[in-house]
Amino acid sequence: MLVSWNWLSRYVDLTLSHDELVDRLSLSGLNHEGSETVSLDGGKTEVVIDLEVTSNRGDCLGHIGVAREIAVLTEQPLKIPTIEYQETGKKVSDRLSVRNEFESACTRYTARVIEGVKVGDSPQWMQVALQSIGIGIVNNVVDVTNYVMMECGQPLHAFDANKIGGDTIVVRPGQTSSDGKTKEMLEAIDHRSYELTQDSCVIADAQSALAIGGVMGGASSEVTDTTTDIVIEAADFVPLSVRRTARRLKLHSPSSFRFERRVDPVGIDWASRRACQLITEIAGGHVLSGVIDTADAVVARPPIVLRLSQLERLLGIKIDAETAARILVGLGCQAKPGDEIQCVPPTWRHDLTREADLIEEVARIHGYDKIPEDAPIPVAPSSKREFDSAMQRLRGVMTAAGYSEAMTPSLVVEKLDSSLSPWTDRPALQTRTAMLEGSKILRRSLIPSLLQSRAANWASSSMQADLFEIAHVYLPAAAGKTGDEALPAETYHVAMIAGGDFFTSKGVIETLLNRLGVAGELAVESVERDGFASGGVVALSLQRAGAADLALGYLGILDEKLVNSWKLAGPVVTAELPADVLVEHSHLVPQQQEVSAFPSIKRDLNLVLPEAVRWDGLSGVIQSAADERLADLTYQETYRNEKADGKDRKRVLFTMELQSLTETLSGDDADGIVESVVKKCEDELGAVLMR
Repeated sequence: MLVSWNWLSRYVDLTLSHDELVDRLSLSGLNHEGSETVSLDGGKTEVVIDLEVTSNRGDCLGHIGVAREIAVLTEQPLKIPTIEYQETGKKVSDRLSVRNEFESACTRYTARVIEGVKVGDSPQWMQVALQSIGIGIVNNVVDVTNYVMMECGQPLHAFDANKIGGDTIVVRPGQTSSDGKTKEMLEAIDHRSYELTQDSCVIADAQSALAIGGVMGGASSEVTDTTTDIVIEAADFVPLSVRRTARRLKLHSPSSFRFERRVDPVGIDWASRRACQLITEIAGGHVLSGVIDTADAVVARPPIVLRLSQLERLLGIKIDAETAARILVGLGCQAKPGDEIQCVPPTWRHDLTREADLIEEVARIHGYDKIPEDAPIPVAPSSKREFDSAMQRLRGVMTAAGYSEAMTPSLVVEKLDSSLSPWTDRPALQTRTAMLEGSKILRRSLIPSLLQSRAANWASSSMQADLFEIAHVYLPAAAGKTGDEALPAETYHVAMIAGGDFFTSKGVIETLLNRLGVAGELAVESVERDGFASGGVVALSLQRAGAADLALGYLGILDEKLVNSWKLAGPVVTAELPADVLVEHSHLVPQQQEVSAFPSIKRDLNLVLPEAVRWDGLSGVIQSAADERLADLTYQETYRNEKADGKDRKRVLFTMELQSLTETLSGDDADGIVESVVKKCEDELGAVLMR
């Protein structure tokens, strides 16, 4: 932000030297980038200061905002110009009408009309002011709108009123043809044509587009030497809408820069009246009575309580109530001294929303340099949430397994979300305004985002793009629900995607459950879900003694067509689990377990089983037959020999480790256990022991 020394002096007495002033501004948050003496026409010079204004301080993108900072730092009065001008008996509504059909992109639109102006050169003092900070000179009307913008930070635009078709202004989205192929175009005042999409906020008349809202005006309605009547636009465009349009068009302007950082909703009318005052003084004309305003009055902001005890606790020094109140009032707040200061922030300070913000304001104006390095600041002990501890352990397991953590947007395009949704088939929630281009859908699963990320990594030659993510998903409520159950669910999930085989991913999940101390046996059940290979996805659950099974999520192989659509090679395995369920049933503190002092015995068994028997069914039968003497059961391999064993039969090799807590098992004891296991497998599973 470039500010002129002489321009600043119109609003505050500059009692400090240049070096002292920029140092104080830097210490208060407006970093000094540099200063220079600018030579202007007529041999005049101006000292121009370049200040770095952070994105939360849009109020300092005008000379009055910077002057306000200087005034409170130096305890000088702030001199705001008094606005006076005469209005005619003719009403503005008799000359112009305004419709706002795009309130999600433009929350407020105001218009005033000035008739009978004489367009010409601006006075020398205004040209000097604008030229000193690099603003080009156009004519007295346009120069006034630029001057007011650089004065108070509110962008304005002047239309030639006689070039507004139907004497109507419409705030609307960009239009496309009925077939969706032809988009609306606008020639801007830079005499380049720009394509307007449905996401673009367009200022139009009854026939065509006049300007790109918050970014730039159009050539068809610009003010020229022949203009006699003008419309002064002062509006509040939504930052996200302006930023998205400016980036898409690669068209950034001083106006878009300020709208992206938010403007003062109350200051809109001040800027409009200020422009009318200066134009009538410089270019003549008369202002029609009243103003067209598409929005209701600005709602008063709620007060914030500032406790002096908190001020001292956070800063480590005492600042009396009078000093704190003086600083806040100087910054535009409504505040009175007391042990608790009831403070109402000004409308131009969108960043002041809580007590800590007020404490920061007092500290930076009082002076960070006045806080000694050894100031005692009390520190209270705290501990991690159980969720954070569990997620830290989860990250350890996943990274040890070779996965990299991903962070993907919660908003996705409809095509991505609809490709796979194992948790619900209810329509996804949508935002009114796309946070990213085309992305209005609140995702119902993390898997599509991870698939997209894996494909992007693969395209960049990162072959081992095994990823996991811990993030929110947004599940719409089921039909027919009422009360709290009718509300959508925002829950944490953990998802993973890899190029390995199914059983490797299942082993990672088992390891994860073990590290989190989640009790129970992992069970699987075949299900069918869109986006997964037929017969290649299972619902995961935990079987717990004395309790109902706990639903845990999904694990499966993605459909080949879906994988091919992302130009990925080989099968892709993915899984998704609810993180809150994992945390709820985790036991992060190690529990004491009795360890046997007696040696163990291992036995390898090779059973011929029907093809339909799964490992979880076999392991359950083995565990029930061996009782507590089964210390460990390890799967080895599966082998098929149709000639020797018959059709739909397989051989499963596994190892049992047998051990007692009370005695040493003999060979006969082990043989007896093996016989019991084989007998039960024969009876319940139709197994045959291979000898």
